[in-house]
Amino acid sequence: MSHLPAGAFKSKGWFAHPQPDHLPRRRHCEQVLLVSTLVEPSASRADARARIRGHLRQCLAQWLGLPHDAITLASTPGHPPRLWIEGLKEPGLSFSHETGLSVAAVNLSGLVGVDVMTVQNVPDWQTVARDYLGPTVTHRLQETPEGARNLALANAWCQHEALLKLHGRHLIEWTEHSRSEGSLVELELLPGLAGALAML
Repeated sequence: MSHLPAGAFKSKGWFAHPQPDHLPRRRHCEQVLLVSTLVEPSASRADARARIRGHLRQCLAQWLGLPHDAITLASTPGHPPRLWIEGLKEPGLSFSHETGLSVAAVNLSGLVGVDVMTVQNVPDWQTVARDYLGPTVTHRLQETPEGARNLALANAWCQHEALLKLHGRHLIEWTEHSRSEGSLVELELLPGLAGALAML
């Protein structure tokens, strides 16, 4: 199994690193950990989940200077996974899976949402954007040069999904009341992939 950095953030309070052995203990300003794991494209969803969760526990233990048994990940069918860290209040947790890649985000001081997807050609992109992303985003995509539109659409979709995860909402068709608040960070991933992280 190999690991891929999901992006390094310049903003104060962010830290990301793919290798647990090289991960220094967090400073007080660092509140968010972003971890990614490459998986075989043929891997099952269960295997992808197990890989990213195991890697996340490794990184958290190294980052926080805690033993592995001080970190508990639990999931119940039909509910988002939850994370408990000894001595800390329950942090925000979010996962996203795409073919070949899984990403996890932990926010020690609040909620978090993360989403990744493959950049692809969507023939009916205008309908998809209008139905789910709203008129403002649709207009922006219409103004985007054709050669850059697939990436722009993927980024917009990831931002939308990350905000939904941040607020614990499911994907529905856009309405004028659909807008979700949150700060967004675009993830730096391998070519052909898009990603976004959302926080309040």
